[in-house]
Amino acid sequence: MPRRGVSPGQGYPSSDREQGSDRSSEASSLGRLWMALGLALALTLALALPDCLVLWVPAEAHPLPPQSHPARLSRMLPQLRDTFGWWNLTCPVCRVLFTVVDIGLKQESSVAQVGSMAIKLCNLLKIAPPAVCQSAVQLFQGDMVEVWTRSVLSPSEACGLLLGSTCGHWDVFSSWNISLPAVPKPPPQPPSPPAPGAPVSRILFLTDLHWDHDYLEGADPDCVDPLCCRQGSGLPPTSRPGAGYWGEYSKCDLPLRTLESLLSGLGPAGPFDMVYWTGDIPAHNVWQQSRQDQLRALTTITALVRKFLGPVPVYPAVGNHESTPVNGFPPPFIEGNYSSSWLYEAMAKAWEPWLPAEALQSLRIGGFYALSPRPGLRLISLNMNFCSRENFWLLINSTDPAGQLQWLVRELQAAEDRGDKVHIIGHIPPGHCLKSWSWNYYRIVARYENTLAGQFFGHTHVDEFEVFYDEETLSRPLAVAFLAPSATTYISLNPGYRVYQTDGDYPGSSHVVLDHETFILNLTQANTPGATPHWQRLYRARETYGLPNALPAAWHDLVYRMRGDTRLFQTFWFLYHKGHPPSEPCRLPCRLATLCAQLSARADSPALCRHLVPESPLDSHNLWPRPLFC
Repeated sequence: MPRRGVSPGQGYPSSDREQGSDRSSEASSLGRLWMALGLALALTLALALPDCLVLWVPAEAHPLPPQSHPARLSRMLPQLRDTFGWWNLTCPVCRVLFTVVDIGLKQESSVAQVGSMAIKLCNLLKIAPPAVCQSAVQLFQGDMVEVWTRSVLSPSEACGLLLGSTCGHWDVFSSWNISLPAVPKPPPQPPSPPAPGAPVSRILFLTDLHWDHDYLEGADPDCVDPLCCRQGSGLPPTSRPGAGYWGEYSKCDLPLRTLESLLSGLGPAGPFDMVYWTGDIPAHNVWQQSRQDQLRALTTITALVRKFLGPVPVYPAVGNHESTPVNGFPPPFIEGNYSSSWLYEAMAKAWEPWLPAEALQSLRIGGFYALSPRPGLRLISLNMNFCSRENFWLLINSTDPAGQLQWLVRELQAAEDRGDKVHIIGHIPPGHCLKSWSWNYYRIVARYENTLAGQFFGHTHVDEFEVFYDEETLSRPLAVAFLAPSATTYISLNPGYRVYQTDGDYPGSSHVVLDHETFILNLTQANTPGATPHWQRLYRARETYGLPNALPAAWHDLVYRMRGDTRLFQTFWFLYHKGHPPSEPCRLPCRLATLCAQLSARADSPALCRHLVPESPLDSHNLWPRPLFC
């Protein structure tokens, strides 16, 4: 396999097993598997009724405001009604029909039948290897049937969709708004630069560790499964090397020894005042994870972090991989075995040494919390799974799940009243969220721009950021969210972590980010026989990009400088991938899509990128499909 030593003209360490365009297809394999499961279940629901049916129960209701049909469904409905003869379907008959469907589907035999048909469809479409199809469907089928019968197949939802608002209300993913206090917004006050010699805080940022308990040196890194380099991956052909000892440039996660090396080698990057840890602890073998597996990952890695960081306070956030099935985070009104209490209770127990009682209480309820790590600074840890496009439980009700955004408003208003500054941590970045959640969050950030001093996320596995603008003109940068790179190699990346320098702990501190540094483990060097792992600083942000400071306007200017400066963008592209970019070049559509993403802290908002290509509207999703590694 060809190897690289130093990227030409960059002077940064680089190395890889060349992956080329395979990286994008590998990254989307888990997404295709998830979509296939949903599609398979959707297509088989109508065929899965049992032989014996109960014909009536009261329809479940959930309090959502009436909304009109989504435009796409509205266009489809006349054709569907004509095709299936639904114009003869009366409202009472429709409600009875879907009540019967819901009761029937919840029978154990029906769930198994739905699963069996979903497995056949997954295999027919060759979405994943047969063993993966079977395991994934069996893992997801119970939750999926429960969600569908409480959402799109509930009598109110289904009949509202088919027959109109006189028979029910189709409210799946409808738009909504949170309420802001009547307190007038203070005039914008950009932070003043700290005085020379003012204290500086160093915050270690860990995200997306993805420990693979079954990682196996020498295993095939290019197996047929969505995750490789592990027991069950088999051996590679003799013409290709197997998985490296410390990790591999492929669709692989990390062995425990690499995470131990990361944590034990933090000394040169410290000392640290505190740690922000934004989740995704388990590996990407999402088709075969049990609750026991997830809890083992939680307790093992928490103990490892505590062992090596000792008295340094650690503040975690919940990732989308913590649960099983993956992305499955029911809002608190879901009770019983389907609820997330098994996970939140375990987190509260594991993280009790780091969090006060009040924070543990809200963590147990909804997976989010707030605390004051030092005078004048409030830290808010959000459960971003309640904004996730992949959280299938939000089909039931996506309106401010768990009341988290309204709670966030109360926290920010109280901080503003006290004169405190606020840091927000979370896993999924706001620009990747469901539209209504993302737009409401954007509105909140704009309202409290003077109070918010920093936003820190992970999830994408790469090194990027998202700029926020004023809502009136979408032209004044007022905040920036930093998206730090992952610890894991998934997919074809070096392991890494981030350190933020912020305005320090003193009266009147702005607590804003002053600079940040990214550290990596060069896998080619580490996996060389006889070598020992050496974690090295890859770059400093301000020095590398020539930034006057790390405030929002500087990051906005950087995007537009990269639009016209190909060499500067190539530096960004190299660092975006933690010193291990794909072999295929990032040409103009790729470059514009990547730059647009840095401007898009609000989902589904092409206007944010209008100045990148002034002569035509720019939609980064249609321009170039960015691979998602998370």
